Amino acid sequence: MSKPKTAITPTREDDFPEWYQQVIKAADMAENSEVRGCMVIKPWGYGIWELIQRQLDKKFKETGHQNAYFPLLIPVSHLEKEAQHAEGFATECAVVTHHRLEAVKQDDGTTKMVPAGKLTEPFVVRPTSETVIGAAFARWTQSYRDLPLLINQWANVMRWEMRPRLFLRTAEFLWQEGHTAHETADEAIEETRLIHGVYEKFLRDYLAIPVIAGEKSEIERFPGADMTLTVEAMVQDKKAIQAGTSHYLGQNFAKAQEITFTARDGSEQFAHTTSWGVSTRLIGTLIMAHSDDDGLVLPPRVATSQIVIIPVTPKEDTKDAVIDSCHALAETLRAKSWEGETLRVEVDDRDSGGGKKWNWVKKGVPIRIEIGPRDLESRKVCLQRRDQPANEKQFIDKEEFLQQVGNILEEIQSGLLQSAIDFRNTNLTEVETLAELENNFSGEGPANWVISPWAASNEEEEELSKKHKISIRCFPVGELGTGPEKPCIVSGKPTTRRAVWARSY
Repeated sequence: MSKPKTAITPTREDDFPEWYQQVIKAADMAENSEVRGCMVIKPWGYGIWELIQRQLDKKFKETGHQNAYFPLLIPVSHLEKEAQHAEGFATECAVVTHHRLEAVKQDDGTTKMVPAGKLTEPFVVRPTSETVIGAAFARWTQSYRDLPLLINQWANVMRWEMRPRLFLRTAEFLWQEGHTAHETADEAIEETRLIHGVYEKFLRDYLAIPVIAGEKSEIERFPGADMTLTVEAMVQDKKAIQAGTSHYLGQNFAKAQEITFTARDGSEQFAHTTSWGVSTRLIGTLIMAHSDDDGLVLPPRVATSQIVIIPVTPKEDTKDAVIDSCHALAETLRAKSWEGETLRVEVDDRDSGGGKKWNWVKKGVPIRIEIGPRDLESRKVCLQRRDQPANEKQFIDKEEFLQQVGNILEEIQSGLLQSAIDFRNTNLTEVETLAELENNFSGEGPANWVISPWAASNEEEEELSKKHKISIRCFPVGELGTGPEKPCIVSGKPTTRRAVWARSY
């Protein structure tokens, strides 16, 4: 029996990595640039990032944070002050060593642009901004009255990625990085947990992705951190994606950057700092979590357009009336709001034949509306939903659609979340022995996530990770993170702590 025809080839089952690339291409989201490892984010993909940015920025400001901007170039001497941190990024750093180019004529008549004017000190293109922001915090902080400092930056960063993949891993990517300084450890840890909760809720409520939230193991921590909290997403090939992290940095960076303040008792103290961030990797996570073999599937809350209206104009004498009706419906819809924002509506009145429907299917628009001459007479619209089969249609009264559009968007949003929850729960396996874990990861294909009792050493964790190309994604917070006392699957020590293991991107 032949497989049903799909808009995307290969399918997820046939070749998941290539399917992912083809979804991005079909949805016209991004493309590789002339610089290896870098990407051009096209309007449809960037529109998703703008929505993520706007919605997260609002949440940061509601919790007292302010936006600022810091330099792209970081002196190497800044990184040398924090050796452990710098070592963690050293192999990924792009370094600027010259400050101008000179035109040099070649023997064949061509001109080469040759770097000249060597810098006295090289600069690193920021892989992250702890060191340069720490230097600013040191200037801004004299007394406990200056604390807390709650700063966020929306920026680009560069990490020289050897195996690039659009959105998931690129040499240059967009992100936000929060950096804060506090009077006490308790306040800084509270901040770290606060943002961790913001990320978990945002991915669940906006991206419809039910992450597992928890703490990284010591060997998986951010370089220089005392604690790293993470939100881990399961995508459809059952690999894990680290979707966001929040770090308590202790006083490590404060000591390296001399972020000191006069305490309430008059003594000089080092601040306690945090950093946290999410990036355009969220878009890659979104694609892998929800999309299907017909293309992108977007949760309505982050859909660049939530509704597209397509005029069906088989006859020239009714064409203008149909198009006018489509634009009138769009204006009515744009006056409505859902989840606190006006509806994002597009009319596709291009004269491009019958391919328009599939264009919007592949772009993942939650609701498609078609209006033709007969619909003008009956005052109905043809409703199609991206969470249903592409050819499934429902004819509904226009007034009823206007009344129900918010409910339909909510059904799509909540349905995608529930499907992702069901998928995650189905593919999360509890094990009590090392043999069970090794059996789960013995093949090359997709493997379940595993949750196990864990109380072993860093060396034992590293050995197990290398052997099966897996890692502890986190020690979950909440009920999932603890259980009845059982032997650790490696050391045999009794423990109530649970670890989640998976293969990852």
